[in-house]
Amino acid sequence: MIGGLGDVGKIPELRKRIFFTLAMLAVYRLGVYVSTPGIDVESLRRLFDSGDGGLFGLVNMFSGGALEHFSIFTLGITPYISVSIILQVLTPTIPALAQLKKEGEAGQRIITRYTRYGTILLGLFQSLMIAYGLEGQGLVHSPGWTFRITTMITLTAGTAFIMWLGEQITEKGIGNGISIIIFAGIVARMPQVLVETLALARTGEIAPLTVLFLFAFSVLTTAAIVFVERSHRKIPIQYPRRMVGKHMAQAQTQYMPLKVNMAGVIPPIFASAFLVVPATIASFSKNEVVQDFVQYMHPGSWIYTIVFVTLIILFSFFYTAVIFNPPEVAENLKKNGGFVPTVRPGKQTADFFYDVLNRMTIWGALYIAAVCIVPQLVYLQLGANSFAHVFGGTAILIVVGVTLDTASQIESHVVAKNYEAFMSRSTKVRGGLGSMSHMRSRLLRR
Repeated sequence: MIGGLGDVGKIPELRKRIFFTLAMLAVYRLGVYVSTPGIDVESLRRLFDSGDGGLFGLVNMFSGGALEHFSIFTLGITPYISVSIILQVLTPTIPALAQLKKEGEAGQRIITRYTRYGTILLGLFQSLMIAYGLEGQGLVHSPGWTFRITTMITLTAGTAFIMWLGEQITEKGIGNGISIIIFAGIVARMPQVLVETLALARTGEIAPLTVLFLFAFSVLTTAAIVFVERSHRKIPIQYPRRMVGKHMAQAQTQYMPLKVNMAGVIPPIFASAFLVVPATIASFSKNEVVQDFVQYMHPGSWIYTIVFVTLIILFSFFYTAVIFNPPEVAENLKKNGGFVPTVRPGKQTADFFYDVLNRMTIWGALYIAAVCIVPQLVYLQLGANSFAHVFGGTAILIVVGVTLDTASQIESHVVAKNYEAFMSRSTKVRGGLGSMSHMRSRLLRR
């Protein structure tokens, strides 16, 4: 492989992108500590501490710790994710959206605009519900419509700003902006949770051996995730001799790598966001029915586990179908003269890809579900509630997945830059040899 991650500092453009990403993340982390006006923050923190093991902790994880401060970023990026889910589900069923998707980049810009509008509307609704809930909990200094409207504007503006930050990181930085922001929120809380866990060990609330087991189990979980995320199946693709431009390309065999987990971190993010939306509203309500719902949907309960696993499996199949279209891939192979050995081109190739994809997706979905559920259940059984949210399977899967994807993008930039430099040097060498040949010919003629 040409180049590596060690060459990052030698590429000005890549260095600029990384610094830009870090600057945007610094702005995001500063905003987490800017509290929304009119809230009794200390009382809210006490309420949060009493519910950290439940959906409160899940909401707080996706807001990067903004909930416990009730900052301008309290809603986080979850409204954007929720609207994205809705639009992706509706796209195949609504002809207008399906047509926009077929129009390529121009249609995608329109869908992105719809996503932004939907995010603002959902943000306004969620912030209004939260304002009502805070008033019901007695956490507001001056209840009334002034506080409600102020909260709606503040929290929705915070979500819009995070959405803008994510788009800027995607465009001018490195990695997927939305995933990077979620990643930063989780990682930022890790040192604090580690200190709190060690403090519990010192006070005797958790045995020292239990703490060592927690750390060892989290390391093993991370290693298992890295192993599976790097695993893939190679599909052989044969190409006969054919004309490529003015040159005859020789027959060759290439491989199409299909990852075991093609959906990446999207299923747990979507599933968690699906649960976070009602949890954000329900956590501030005194209604008995709502409180029963929160109690039944407590992380670690069997209802929560069943719903979470079901959502992960559904989103795994859905997102894999979005990013990999077997008929389209089979048609492209047929046009380029490629074929899978022992499989006829066209429909049989598409059926072959469907069969492989379905088997890999079910195993990938079960792997994601196991990673997201098993560590969390282990940590909750050991009484490490905060540790379960920040070092649980969902959080670790997101952190590892985003880290691997970002590292892959950085490596791609390095390889592309080094390849350009290599080709430039080769051109200069060929040019120099040509000049020397020309000079030798002139000397011989003399």
